[in-house]
Amino acid sequence: MALPPIEACAGGVLIRLRVQPKASRDAVIVEGEGRIRVALTAPPVEGAANTALVRFMAKFLGVKRRDLTLRSGDRSRDKTLFLEEGTVEQVRGQLEGGHR
Repeated sequence: MALPPIEACAGGVLIRLRVQPKASRDAVIVEGEGRIRVALTAPPVEGAANTALVRFMAKFLGVKRRDLTLRSGDRSRDKTLFLEEGTVEQVRGQLEGGHR
């Protein structure tokens, strides 16, 4: 059984997603089963994609960069972000509000 892509935890929200580096544009795609995929133009070299992911997702979610951190998946396409003081409803609302 797969873990939910957005989950409340102590102090905030975990967001599980899959990253596609070296894409033609930055975008968030919510797939059929609610899985979240993020396309990034940054290459997966020396942490560039991880830095770009946090910057892009903070802007997408409308939060400060310091409130969003990479929790796991530093060297994997499957990553978990932690949004401090966020709510599941806040994240879902931004994801449902449109793809950017």
